[in-house]
Amino acid sequence: MSDSEKVIYTSLEVLIAVGCCLGNGLVIWAVWSCRALSQTTFCFIVSLAVADFLVGMVAVPFAVIVDGRLKTSFHCCLFISCVVIVLILASVHSLLAIAVDRYLRVYKPLRYRGSVKKQHLWAAVTVCWLSASIIGFIPMFGWHNEDITTRENSTITCHFNTVISMSYLINFIFLACILPPTLIMMALYLFLFNMISKQLRNGVGRPVESRSFYRKERRLANSLALVLVLFAISCLPLQITNTLVYYTSVKVPTVAFHIGILFSHANSAVNPIVYAFKVPKIKMAYKSILTKRSQTLENPARSNSNSTARCTMKINPQVVLATNQDG
Repeated sequence: MSDSEKVIYTSLEVLIAVGCCLGNGLVIWAVWSCRALSQTTFCFIVSLAVADFLVGMVAVPFAVIVDGRLKTSFHCCLFISCVVIVLILASVHSLLAIAVDRYLRVYKPLRYRGSVKKQHLWAAVTVCWLSASIIGFIPMFGWHNEDITTRENSTITCHFNTVISMSYLINFIFLACILPPTLIMMALYLFLFNMISKQLRNGVGRPVESRSFYRKERRLANSLALVLVLFAISCLPLQITNTLVYYTSVKVPTVAFHIGILFSHANSAVNPIVYAFKVPKIKMAYKSILTKRSQTLENPARSNSNSTARCTMKINPQVVLATNQDG
C-alpha cells in the first residue's frame, strides 16, 4: 500500500477499535446491571461481546502491527497472529452457542429450562473460549511457516502471512472450523423459525401466554439471526478470497485484502448497535443506564435506588413454559 492508503487504513482501524470497545463495553455493562447473566442467551451474548471487545482492544492493534509495521522475533509475531485467530474463533463459537441455545429453548422449553443451571452456562462459555484457544494456538506447536531468522538476523518484519501457514488458515480454520459452524447455525435458525411459525399457526385455542412466548422467541431469534447474517457478510468474503488465492492463480490487489480485514473487524463494532435496536432487554438496559447517568447529575441518592428496577423485565417463565411443552 502507498503511504496515503496506510494512513486511511490505520485511521479506519482506530475508529473501528474505539467503536468495538465502547459499544461492547456498554453491552457487558448493560447485561450485568440488569442481572441477566443467569439467562442462557444473555450469558452467551456477553461472551460474544467480550470477544468483540477484545477485537477492538487487542485484535485490531495486533492486526495493524502484523501488517509489516514491526520488527520482532519469528515466534513473537506468530503469537500475535495466533491471538487474532483465537478471537475470531471465540466469536464463531459464541454465535454457535447462541444458536443452539435458542433452538433447544423452543424445541423442548420445559426440559431445557429445568435442566440448564447457571454452572452449565459458564461451563459452555468456558468450552467456547478453551476450544478457540486450543485451535488458535496450534501454530505455536509447529503448524506454521518456516522460521527464516538466523543467529545473525534474529528478527523479521512481522507479517501475518509470513508466519501463519495458509494450509492451516484455509484448510483447517476456514473450511473446518468456521464454514461448517456457520452452515450449522443457519440451519438451526431455519428450523427454529419453522417451528415457531408452526406453533403460531396451530395456536388457535391455546392460552395467551403460549402465543406470547413464541412471538417473543421469534423477535429475539430475528435479532440474533441478524447478528449471524452480519457476521457472514463481514467475515466470509475475506476467507473466500484467501481460499481462491490459495487454490487458484487469481491475483487479488493488496487493497482488497485490507478492505476485507476492515469489514471483518467492523462486524464487532456493529453488533452492539443491533442489540440496541433489536433486543428489548438490552435496549431497556441502555435506557436505564442513560437515565441513571442523567439522574446522577441531578440527584445522586435517588438514581441509586431506581436504576435496577427500570431495566428488569416482568416475566413469568414458569407460566409461559408450562403452556408450551409439546410431548
